[in-house]
Amino acid sequence: MISFIISLLALIIGYCVYGAFVDKVFGPDPARLTPSVTKADGVDFIPMPTWKVFMIQFLNIAGTGPIFGAIMGAKFGPSAYLWIVFGCIFAGAVHDYLSGMVSIRKDGTGLPEIIGEYLGGTTKKVMLAFSVLLLVMVGAVFVYSPAVILKDVAGNGTNTAMMIWVAVIFIYYIIATMLPIDKIIGKIYPVFAVALIFMAIALMVGLFIKWPTIPEFWQGLANRGPSVGVTGQPILPCLFITIACGAISGFHATQSPMMARCLKNETLGRPVFYGAMITEGMVALVWAAISSYFFFDGGAAEVGAELSASAPVIVTKISTAWLGVAGGILAMLGVVAAPITSGDTALRGARLIVADAFHMEQKTNRSRLIICIPIFVIAALILWYNIADANGFNTIWKYFGWANQSLSIFTLWALTVFLRRERKGMYYIITLIPAMFMTAICTTYIFIDKTCLGLDPKFSFPVALGTALISFVLFLIWNSKEDKKSLS
Repeated sequence: MISFIISLLALIIGYCVYGAFVDKVFGPDPARLTPSVTKADGVDFIPMPTWKVFMIQFLNIAGTGPIFGAIMGAKFGPSAYLWIVFGCIFAGAVHDYLSGMVSIRKDGTGLPEIIGEYLGGTTKKVMLAFSVLLLVMVGAVFVYSPAVILKDVAGNGTNTAMMIWVAVIFIYYIIATMLPIDKIIGKIYPVFAVALIFMAIALMVGLFIKWPTIPEFWQGLANRGPSVGVTGQPILPCLFITIACGAISGFHATQSPMMARCLKNETLGRPVFYGAMITEGMVALVWAAISSYFFFDGGAAEVGAELSASAPVIVTKISTAWLGVAGGILAMLGVVAAPITSGDTALRGARLIVADAFHMEQKTNRSRLIICIPIFVIAALILWYNIADANGFNTIWKYFGWANQSLSIFTLWALTVFLRRERKGMYYIITLIPAMFMTAICTTYIFIDKTCLGLDPKFSFPVALGTALISFVLFLIWNSKEDKKSLS
C-alpha cells in the first residue's frame, strides 16, 4: 500500500509542477478568441462551462481503459504503478494537453489534419483511415464491455439479456452522435462523471480500510504474471500496451480536439486536458492496487471469483463485495457509464474527422447522417464479430491496444515538429522523448507478439533500444535540415 500512496501523491505533484511547466512551454494566450466563439455553429462548436468540459473530457478519455487495462496490467506487479505514474505525467498528459491546445490554435481542427500539417500529406491520409478505424473499433468495444456487466447486474445473465443491452447502448450511440453536443452529452455526462469519481473514491477508501498486503516496489519489479497463470508476456513491451488509457493513449488525441471546440479560453487547457489525464491516472492506480489484492493477496477467494476471471467479472465482484448493494450499484454505474460515454464520443469523433477531411458542413441532420450511416454499419460488423467469437473481446482489445498506442506515436511526433517549428528552443524534448519511447514500444510489440513476428522475448530490450536510437538519429537528421532552412 505504501507504493500505491507514493504513486498517488506523485500524480498530484506531477500536475502541479510538470503540468505548469508544459503549460508555460505552450504559452496559452488569454486574449485570443477560441474556436467555440469564432466558429460557433450550435452543434459541435459551442462554448460550455469549464467544469462541464472537464467532465466530458474525463469521461471521453476514460472508458474502461483505466479500469480493465489496470486490472490486466496489475498482473505484471508493482511495475504497473511506475508506468501509470511516469507515463501519465510525462507522456499521456502532455500528449492530451498539447493535442488539445494545438487544435484550439488551429480553429478546432481534428487530429488527422494536425498530423498532416506537421508530418506531411501522405501521413495525413494514412492517419485519416487509421484514426477513423480506431474510433469505430472503440465504439464497438465499448458497447460489448458494459453490456457484459449489465446483463449480470440488471439482467438475468443470459446471452439474450446481453443482446438487449447491446441494442439499447447502440441505439443511444446513434442518437448521441447525431445530436448537438450540449443536448445529451453536455447534460448527462456530469452525472456519469460523479458516479465514476464516486466509484474510484469509494473503492480507494475500501483499500485503506482493508490495507491489503500487496506487492511493493522494493520487493522487485519483475513480471509476476506467471504466478497468476499469465506466461509469454514480457514487461517490455506488453505492460505498456496493456495499460494504455491510464498512462498514454492515442485515442485521447482524437477526443481533445472535440473539447477544444467548447473551451472559452486558452488558459483553461491545463485543468481540462492535463488535469483530466491525471484524474484518469488516479482511477487506474486505484484499480491496479485493487487488482494486486485480487491476484496476490487472496482477494479473489474473498469475493468468490477465480484468478482467471475476466476484467468485467472482477469489477462486478469487487464493487458488490466491498460497497454493498447501494454502493455497488453506484460504483457499477460509474464503471458502465465510462465505456458508454467514451463509445459515443468515439463515434462522434469519427464523424467530425470525416467531415473535416471532406469539408462537409455539420449543421444539418442530412449531412451528419450521410457520414454516420457507414460508420455505424462498420461498428455493427465489428461488434457482431466481437459477440460471435468466444474470444472476440480479448482479440479486439489486443488490436485496439496496439492501434491505440501506435496512434499516440504519430501524435507525439507531430507535436514534436510543432514545438520545433514554433522555435521553443529545446523544449520539444518534452514530446521527443515520449515519441521515441512509444515508437520503441510499438515496434517491439510487433516483433514479440505471437500474432505478428513472434520472436523470442529475450530480444525485446535490444529491439526497443535499437528502435529508439534509430528514431532519434532520424530526428537529428530532420532537425539539421530544419536548421539549414532557417539559416537560408
